[in-house]
Amino acid sequence: MKTLKDILEGCKVLKTIGDENIAISGITFDSRAVGQGFLFVAMTGTSADGHQFIEASVDKGAVAVICEKLPQEIRNNVVYIVTDNSAKALGIISSNFFDKPSHKLKLVGITGTNGKTTTATLLYRMARGLGFKAGLLSTVRNYIDDEPVEATHTTPDSVQLNLLLKKMADRGCKYAFMEVSSHAIVQDRIAGLNFTGAIFSNITHDHLDYHKTFEEYLRAKKKFFDNLPKDAFALINADDKNGKVMVQNTAAAVKYYGLKSMADFKAKIIESHFDGTLLNIDKTELWTKFLGEFNAYNLLAVYSTSILLGFQKDEVLKVLSKFDTVEGRFEYLHSNDGVIAIVDYAHTPDALVNVLNTINQIRTRNEQLIVVVGAGGNRDKTKRPKMAKACVQNSDKVILTSDNPRFEEPMDIIKDMEAGIEEQYRRNYLVIADRKEAIKTACMMAKKGDIILVAGKGHEPYQEIKGVKYHFNDKEIIVEQFMLNKTNPQ
Repeated sequence: MKTLKDILEGCKVLKTIGDENIAISGITFDSRAVGQGFLFVAMTGTSADGHQFIEASVDKGAVAVICEKLPQEIRNNVVYIVTDNSAKALGIISSNFFDKPSHKLKLVGITGTNGKTTTATLLYRMARGLGFKAGLLSTVRNYIDDEPVEATHTTPDSVQLNLLLKKMADRGCKYAFMEVSSHAIVQDRIAGLNFTGAIFSNITHDHLDYHKTFEEYLRAKKKFFDNLPKDAFALINADDKNGKVMVQNTAAAVKYYGLKSMADFKAKIIESHFDGTLLNIDKTELWTKFLGEFNAYNLLAVYSTSILLGFQKDEVLKVLSKFDTVEGRFEYLHSNDGVIAIVDYAHTPDALVNVLNTINQIRTRNEQLIVVVGAGGNRDKTKRPKMAKACVQNSDKVILTSDNPRFEEPMDIIKDMEAGIEEQYRRNYLVIADRKEAIKTACMMAKKGDIILVAGKGHEPYQEIKGVKYHFNDKEIIVEQFMLNKTNPQ
């Protein structure tokens, strides 16, 4: 069992009341999870201030408290540590408490608006495909080598994050790949972690409900690269205009990948079909099951990172060619009567344009492209009209529906989306607020050769309404409808 003094290593301590040599049995920032001998970290969150629960935590068995301001009552049997940033302290002490697991792994973080899940997942598959034990922390699912662990956030809290990394290290994993969200960066959830490398995919309009302005969102992403150690690498998308901004102040070795600009790692799309894409990566042709320019970037990022990690080029390309698509990321079904349904997580204007452009570049235009799309409630409202506009401008028919309405009314969200639809496109869309009915309608409208895109939720197995998550899976509804229509989904 570690002492408080052990796990405070590296923390900025402004004041100490009590003996730091006290033993600590566990760490938490949630007063409901406090056990006997715990350290409670009081943090100011978006919905509550942890400082209000210090006394309750002590009553439940906390023997030490980290806080930014001391409580009115100081207990004799409790040690109080004052710091200027409790969230950052939590990251550092979590790493120390679990024996600095990120130092025992080659940890690579992926940040950006789009592509994080696919890139992280494929890097995990790459390491395992090359015979290494590896871990994954992603929006869809976490893995400790081959053991799946449910994912509740894009980036877990500091305690859970370090616990998962420790389990990976204990299991013999050599590599770990994780999505790094802008929320996690700003909230210092990754404080105390040692990254071998970091990848920047792109940055577009998203999460402005949280960051308020695009500049703040940009700064959040940049902070990740600002804090990289000098022995790490920073792999940047050279074709994103904000890529160079990310690494203005980094100490890491900077490398670039791209399809269009000068870069250390280059790729080119040779052919595109609905069953795959022929790429040229670093002067070698490669057939892949992935579609679209956005996936070419993802695959190039995976290839580039693999080379930077020291993997052999020929082996990397061999594994890359065998990859299947990632759940909920341009995942498609096709029936025997020739209807194609694509399920994708695209929930930003840019991501929708990318997916729609990919479909439009491949299709013949002799068929209909039908899009089912909604927008999340209690999130950035400014992107809603842009999402609808992107869909009506790049498809034949759009069904506006519900996504995860959360605590908003679905029709209010849809009205926000409708504001982005110009007069000439008014005949190109209809509104069906019930998402299941919207998907069923799209399937019934589709004829032989038509393409249905169901966007926004991707892999998610739920729909969140008024604080409750109900089982809901876009793919399941499509399969069910195909069967009812006496088609055979494949």
